[in-house]
Order: sequence, then structure tokens, then C-alpha cells
Amino acid sequence: MIRALHIFVLNLLWLSGADVLAQQPAAWEVDFFDNFDTFNHEHWQDQLLWVNDEDQCYVREGQFGTREVSNGTLILRVVDLGEPRTCFNWNKQGVQHPPSRYAAGRIASKNRVEFARGRWTARLRVKDSGQPGMFPAWWLLGALNNEPPVEEPNENVCWPVRGSGEIDIFEHHSDGGPDHYAARAIQSLGYCGGGDWQSKMLVQGADLAEYHEYSVEWLGEDLVFRLDGAEVYRLPGEAANLPEPMFAVLNFAKINASSMSVRQWEMEVDWVRHERLVPTP
Repeated sequence: MIRALHIFVLNLLWLSGADVLAQQPAAWEVDFFDNFDTFNHEHWQDQLLWVNDEDQCYVREGQFGTREVSNGTLILRVVDLGEPRTCFNWNKQGVQHPPSRYAAGRIASKNRVEFARGRWTARLRVKDSGQPGMFPAWWLLGALNNEPPVEEPNENVCWPVRGSGEIDIFEHHSDGGPDHYAARAIQSLGYCGGGDWQSKMLVQGADLAEYHEYSVEWLGEDLVFRLDGAEVYRLPGEAANLPEPMFAVLNFAKINASSMSVRQWEMEVDWVRHERLVPTP
């Protein structure tokens, strides 16, 4: 199983070999790549939950056109259904989401593909950014997170306590207008639900309608965010605060009750990749 192997091997490297890697030449080696020729259920699963008081309802298997894989890309959509429908999403307090006229796609590599450290990158684009309520994201969450789906006994750590930490590699919040995104690490305040969103955040400009590569990497003791390979933000010492294996999430949410001026919004993902540092001769 990909999860168990990488959790053991990569944590072993982090605990016993990080200093060695830091002291000798190393190179990035690809150990996971999905170019979305198909939707691979060994890599991803739908994730249904209600967070951040989001207005939409997440659905499975691309219902209502919320998830499509074609021509070598993944498209996640928010779709206006025209009238409210029953929503089978629940929040952390066990409250069911009220009926919603908006359906959306959210996938996660939880229990499928999880890595400690390394570098995660996705090549993606978002058309017509800045429309009220838009909230697409590409991000990571600690593998022991206790939100559904829970498939293993050790998935019992609440957000954002260590084991359930969060890194947002790309997050477009429409409140700031078009063509920008946020990159951040969530500062854990040490208790369930205690997360500081602002203190470790960069807001970066980019033409979101065009494809770009959005990355985060553990580089020595630092956490480094990149846009098309160029460093745009560095959090010194933050790597030590996020040592746990993490899984990837791609989703398109609707963050408020604003009406949609078009029937659907789209985030298109060309590929997702993870790399690890390996010693070179």
C-alpha cells in the first residue's frame, strides 16, 4: 500500500537522514505523477464534508458534471442546479448541510498517496477568476486528520494539531478580486479548531486563466513556495513544524451565498506531482 510504505520510509529519512542529505549533493526525483489520462481511484477519492460554512454541496463520482477527466486534464466544477437539493454533507459537529442549489467536486489522495516532506506541484488554471463566492484550492493536510473518509484507526487527530497540519499551495478567494491567490501554512494554536490563517500567508498575483505550476517544498529547515519554479515565499524553520506525512486535496468551493452569474465555474488541472530529494553520487 502506497501510504504505509511512504510513511515508514520517508519518516525514517526525515528522522535519521535529513542531516546527511543536507550535507551532500542531492537531486529531486519524481516518486508520484498523475497526468489525468483517467481518474485513478488508487490515487484519489471523493471527499464529502461541510467546512468553512461553504454554500455548495460536494457530490460523488462527478454527479451533475462536477468532476470530469478528458483530454488529459481533470476539471472540478461548481454547478448551479437551479433549485435546492438535499445535501449529504455534514460538518464536524455532525450537523447536515442544508439543501443547496450548488454542487461541487472535491478529491483527496487520503489513504491513497501520502508523503512526508519532499515537493508537491500541480499545474492548473482557473478561468474567469474573481467572481463572488469563488474558492478553488490546491492544498495538503496531515494524514492523521480525523475528517471523513476515516479508513484507519490512527486517523484521529483534529485540525490543525500536528498530524493534521495544513499547507495551502494555491487558494483563490474571490473577495480580493481576480488574478491572485494565497499560499500559506496554517499556524496551529495547539488545540482542535485553533488555526491562524493570516500570520504565515502570502498573497501573490498571477494570471489565473493561464496554466501555472504551484509548488511547495521542504528545503532543509524551511518551507518554500514556488510559482512556475521561482521562489515567491519562504517560511524559515517551518519544515520542522510540519514533519507528518500529508495527502493532497483539490476542490472548488463556493464560500458565500452570492448568486452565480454563469451556470458553472471550473478549475482545470493538467497534472499533479510529488518529488523527493535523493543523494547524488
